[in-house]
Amino acid sequence: MTGVTVCCGSVSSIKALWETRIKKTKDELKKDKEQKDKRAVGRLTGAWEDRIILAKLKEKVVTEEGRTLPPALVQLSELQEWQLHRVGLQRIPRFISSFQSLIVLDLSRNSVTDIPKEIGKLTRLRELLLSYNRVSDVPEELGFCENLEKLELAKNQDLDELPPQLSNLKKLYHLDLSMNQFTNIPECVVKLPSLEWLDMGSNRLENLPDDIHRMEKLHTLWLPRNELEYLPDNISLMKSLDTLVLSKNRLRDIPPLMEGMSNLRFVNFRDNPLTYDITLPDLKEVVDEEEDNREMFGREFMHFYIQEARKRGSETFTSVLNVTMGGVSDRVSSL
Repeated sequence: MTGVTVCCGSVSSIKALWETRIKKTKDELKKDKEQKDKRAVGRLTGAWEDRIILAKLKEKVVTEEGRTLPPALVQLSELQEWQLHRVGLQRIPRFISSFQSLIVLDLSRNSVTDIPKEIGKLTRLRELLLSYNRVSDVPEELGFCENLEKLELAKNQDLDELPPQLSNLKKLYHLDLSMNQFTNIPECVVKLPSLEWLDMGSNRLENLPDDIHRMEKLHTLWLPRNELEYLPDNISLMKSLDTLVLSKNRLRDIPPLMEGMSNLRFVNFRDNPLTYDITLPDLKEVVDEEEDNREMFGREFMHFYIQEARKRGSETFTSVLNVTMGGVSDRVSSL
């Protein structure tokens, strides 16, 4: 029978057999623990070595003519993480493709003007952080970084479009495009299947795509300080959306269908020229914390506004109808 051990003989022989097996198991566990500890120490040592190398690299970048990285860096092609902030870096060298082990490339707060197409060779890259630079164009080859999960391109001045190939980033869940010059949400962004967090605040967005609901996994959408005048009805179909910030736009109305967005827990319509001036009714015995929540979350305001808009719209329609019918009656009487 498979998986069953049968022991025959005296009690002492059986005891000796099991003691041998127990000792063997303990030895194996001890050996396994030693190997794990050795690997952990190796990883820790490697991490510190990487940090020491990068610290020296920062000094080299500062003194290097042209504010770029020295070619000798290719000797360190096993580096998994670059974090070079505020060193005045202007160019990402084309030999970046030699760093096939890179997982994190963080060059934020520099003066980088473009991203080389060789970036597409970094197929293990998970995070690319280039916020607060001077990038005006994103190469289509970035779409080859199939494991990319986080992309930050905030405040790059003239950046106003993305290549369609970025829709190939099937694992991208975090995207920051705030403080740029986008006038719409790029189609490739709408097509990202895993996108959960999107910040496009402080751009020049004039409208949102009618198929915005295609971003099925999006739970956080930041759109403050734009030029939005209306919201598409399909925004109400975004079932995963729980945070929506729309402060300081040009919105005149709130779609009635948003009333059914039960998962929306945080919404902000502050500083929009909404058609109706709505004041939330006072609640008795409301503690300060709850008052802050009413102001911060805005859900109650949204629901109350929709209800009031529906009621006032109905009253306006009735008044217009009465005036019209009254005019018809007068004409009939004069006949």
